[in-house]
Amino acid sequence: MGSMTTTTHTDSALVRAARGIDTPHTPVWFMRQAGRSLPEYRELRAGIGMLDTIRRPDLVAEITLQPVRRHGVDAAILFSDIVVPVAAAGVDVDIVAGTGPVVAEPIRSAQDVAALRRLDPSDVSYVDEAVRLTTAELGDTPLIGFAGAPFTLASYLIEGGPSRTHAKTKALMYGDPDTWHALCARLAENALTFLRVQIGAGVAAVQLFDSWAGALSEADYRRYVLPHSTAVLTGLAEAGVPRIHFGVGTAELLGAMGEAGADVVGVDWRTPLDVATRRIGPDKAVQGNLDPTTLLAPWEVIEAEVRRILDQGRAAPGHIFNLGHGVLPEIDPTVLTRVTELVHTLSAR
Repeated sequence: MGSMTTTTHTDSALVRAARGIDTPHTPVWFMRQAGRSLPEYRELRAGIGMLDTIRRPDLVAEITLQPVRRHGVDAAILFSDIVVPVAAAGVDVDIVAGTGPVVAEPIRSAQDVAALRRLDPSDVSYVDEAVRLTTAELGDTPLIGFAGAPFTLASYLIEGGPSRTHAKTKALMYGDPDTWHALCARLAENALTFLRVQIGAGVAAVQLFDSWAGALSEADYRRYVLPHSTAVLTGLAEAGVPRIHFGVGTAELLGAMGEAGADVVGVDWRTPLDVATRRIGPDKAVQGNLDPTTLLAPWEVIEAEVRRILDQGRAAPGHIFNLGHGVLPEIDPTVLTRVTELVHTLSAR
């Protein structure tokens, strides 16, 4: 089933752009396109916790499909969360509305790391089922699977929740590198298992989110993070689906991120795509990179920015239009629909 699904999507604009092959138009999807910006999402989620929602394949399929129906985007991204494999491997974590993931007993020692068990595919059978349900509904529209990268997950586990400074994370990283590497190696192994489950169930591409990697210098990124992200991305080399790698605040890291083994590097709004391509290298496609807050501006401003990004994206062998980070909850969904149409119109070849 898996191989059949992926072959039908090799001709999609998303997969072609990821591989640097010509496309009928620049494909577009939006990080966090499913979720709080959509009234139909808020209605469906009323009274159901985030992790409980994710464990219900029928709800996941419906939420994943909502933005495709509404906006006509070129890809769906599986409705999930980066802490899902961590929770499935037995960590007491809750996704608290307005805060994010909160870990009951943060990781502080080698013993804590040793207690973090390997993810078994059966631990996330509901994700497998959700992917199969969703791909059956999506038809020709490709589905993107995803996982959190080792650094970002390690930060949540060590800090106990979101952090601005990542002080505890860096203290462990610098002060006890052996424990740090053991933690990241286990998180990489579990991310690989999690992504293989999604690929086996039929996703057409995957994205590895290293949202907080921008907190590091390039030297620290190369020493403490790159080997583990590389283990995940190169571990999927034989899987036959494009791999996208994304982080925020990564301007100084783009060259190193380009070495991690992805086919596409996602770029936040701070670095123009033509500059990013020079840093990443001429053989990688790029994804991005409209500042999400631009979507709150007047339409003429949005249109000018979309034109600029499409122009700059031509420097790379392939371009997937996206935001530089996720859709904000306060954004009017009709603007996302207009942006999708604008990208398709301007980039039609």
